[in-house]
This record gives sequence, structure tokens and C-alpha cells, in this order.
Amino acid sequence: MFNFDRFEFRDVRPSEIDETAEIELLCFPENEACKREHMAERVKTAPETFLIAYDRINGKIAGFLTGLATEEESFRDEYFTDASLHDPRGKTVLLLGLDVRPEYRHHGLGSELMQRYIKRERGRGRSLLLLTCHSQLVDFYENLGFEDLGIGSSSWGGVRWHDMLRRLGD
Repeated sequence: MFNFDRFEFRDVRPSEIDETAEIELLCFPENEACKREHMAERVKTAPETFLIAYDRINGKIAGFLTGLATEEESFRDEYFTDASLHDPRGKTVLLLGLDVRPEYRHHGLGSELMQRYIKRERGRGRSLLLLTCHSQLVDFYENLGFEDLGIGSSSWGGVRWHDMLRRLGD
């Protein structure tokens, strides 16, 4: 486990588009990864829906969460590619990626990012978090209070995904 005091947890900065896009390619296969141009649009349109873990010791982003807010309560693949769907007043956040650099994995950083994100978004009046994940990650998200809704309608990257839901009132 890391001493999380070494990290600055904050919104993304415009200067970090390239670094977040690079980390995305480390964390997801090319067919599933967010393309740089889509990451750039998310950073410009919805920086407040990112949560960055910046390692003050190594001077780089160790991991991040990204999403878009909406009034919808179901996941559509268009959210992966169209940041204009973001509604800053939306009560739902569709989480589009939890990315942790390989050298920072297995130290609790992914869970810490998610727990801080949940607390932050609850404080912003959000009521629901939705995400999609591979079968092998269902237990990880269930341990963070998400409910597995089974295989959803997403076929992002040519893959079938589990829909996961976390109500923020509990």
C-alpha cells in the first residue's frame, strides 16, 4: 500500500492531455482505449469529471478516473467518443476509464481513486455512477459498492461488458 500523502488528487489540466492519452494506451488494448483526440475533448469539455493522482515524488500522473455527467441512467457507447454529451448538471456520471500505470498497480491506488471519486461526486449532488468492465473486474468494483447488472448493451471495442451501478445515496 502507498502512503497516499505522496499524491495530489485533483482535476486534470489541459497540459496533461498527452500524458493521460499515453496512460490510457498502457491500460487498455488499442481497440478499447480512448483515442487521443477523444481524450483531448474530454479534458477540454469536462475536466471536473477527471480525478488525477499526481505522484509528487516522481513528477508524473500515476493514475486517473475519467467520466462524463448526464441525466441518463444507462450507458451508451457514444459517451466514449462524444464529449459534447456531457451535462455538467447531470446527476449521473458515466465512468469511462479507471487507469493506473502498471508500476503503480497492486498498491491500492485504483481503489483510493474510486473512493475519493465517490465521495467527491456525492458532495456535488450526483446520485449515480455507472461503468462498464470486463468480467474479471466485477469483484473489484463490487468491493467498492457497485452492483453488477450483468452483461450490458455496450460493445465498445468489439467487446461485451458488464454494467456496474453505484448509487451515491448509500
